[in-house]
Amino acid sequence: MNPAEPLRVLVTGATGYIGGRLVPRLLAKGHRLRCVARNPSRLEGYPWPGVEIVQGDLEDPAATARALQGIEVAYYLVHSMAAGEAFREHDRVMALAFGRAAAAAGVRRIIYLGGLGDPATVRSKHLISRQEVGRCLAAGGVPVIEFRAAVIVGSGSASFEMIRHLIERLPVMIAPIDLNTRCQPIGIRSMMEYLGEALDHPAAAGIYEIGGEDVLSYREMMLRYARIRGLRRFILSFPVRSPGLSSRWVDLLTPIPSGIARPLVESLQTEVVVRSDRARNTFRVQPTGYDEAVQLALKRMAEDSVETTWASSLSSLTHDQPEADVLGSHEGMLLDRRRRRVKAAPARVFEAICMLGGEQGWPAGNALWQLRGVMDRMIGGVGMRRGRRHHRELRIGDPVDFWRVEALEDPHLLRLRAEMKLPGRAWLQFEVLPDAAGSRVEQTAFFEPHGIPGYLYWYFFLPFHRFIFPGMIDSLRKQAEVAAK
Repeated sequence: MNPAEPLRVLVTGATGYIGGRLVPRLLAKGHRLRCVARNPSRLEGYPWPGVEIVQGDLEDPAATARALQGIEVAYYLVHSMAAGEAFREHDRVMALAFGRAAAAAGVRRIIYLGGLGDPATVRSKHLISRQEVGRCLAAGGVPVIEFRAAVIVGSGSASFEMIRHLIERLPVMIAPIDLNTRCQPIGIRSMMEYLGEALDHPAAAGIYEIGGEDVLSYREMMLRYARIRGLRRFILSFPVRSPGLSSRWVDLLTPIPSGIARPLVESLQTEVVVRSDRARNTFRVQPTGYDEAVQLALKRMAEDSVETTWASSLSSLTHDQPEADVLGSHEGMLLDRRRRRVKAAPARVFEAICMLGGEQGWPAGNALWQLRGVMDRMIGGVGMRRGRRHHRELRIGDPVDFWRVEALEDPHLLRLRAEMKLPGRAWLQFEVLPDAAGSRVEQTAFFEPHGIPGYLYWYFFLPFHRFIFPGMIDSLRKQAEVAAK
């Protein structure tokens, strides 16, 4: 393989945090890309010209073989960390099958991102599994570049979001003694440089341990984040290990669900520090320090320019979910979710949704919406005065009263982000899927509270939500069904 020539590259996990950032960087280098996804519609809105999107599940040998056909280099960026206790066996079987299929398809190299840590001392099931996957991929006979990394510091990464939410919300934290374990975090920008440059080294193979400039304890990482944010924080340690309790606490206070938090918490027991300079001697990457990576992540968030996040936590509608109302909390957010079946095509339902707000107003409790806008203006917020650009059409970035369009995938998804003054962050999301009777629509109000004032705010307005939100989705259903007739 000549690194100067475009390569035919497969990216698995393109809907994930790492894969979604890697694809545009490989495109910029001129490579010909194919992405495989269980649900290709999740990639429809990405600005990736020329990328071939194929439907396939890597648990299906035939689908894996099709995805690898004609591929020279394959990136393996999938895992089953949220699949429960069976994730290790699940990942092992899938990696063995992928390695064999890659060899049969004539793939020349596999590039894999695994977990850092001395195999002789690793205790975490998650890290043991990540290293085992590397061995399983190589068992098929195709050379593997296995990058091993610890905590990834970047806007939207699971580890960074855990640190950010805990420090932002807790002035005093009682934590297990494992926070004193040493770690060598790496910035997402450095990670992307390693993964991208791997294509320029045709002879590279084997394990490459990668990390940033700084070796810190997890306690130091959290306190440095607090210092960068100008926050006074205190962390008290106790000599008890309880991953289950800690992961449930993370689930309550952050967007990271306990199923993903637990393996991350268990990883705190293992020192994850680069022991070999092989990567530094092979690649041209100059890793950044921890503080610089944090500052860049915060800058991205302030500019609303986060490329990908740890998961699509605000997307939940599937074909088999019943018509139901749900009020509660999930993945660190408070939510009010309503689902309905509609006897109208998805395009008709979505058209009704996209007409919300502005001069037409809101279909349930419009007077209450207007009152909330007045309250916002009284404290210096934008209120309802902005209206909307067009009474029917929407595009990303458009204002809709005190909301702004954050995501738009016609005719499936509309997500509005609140820009009123709040003790937290809020979204209002609509998802539409085709159904045998017409459509299924899900309406969800999400609220990410900032401290105790955020929770007080949510529960104060809860009685109004019980009237407004069911009325809104029922009105949208009626509008769509009338228009369909």
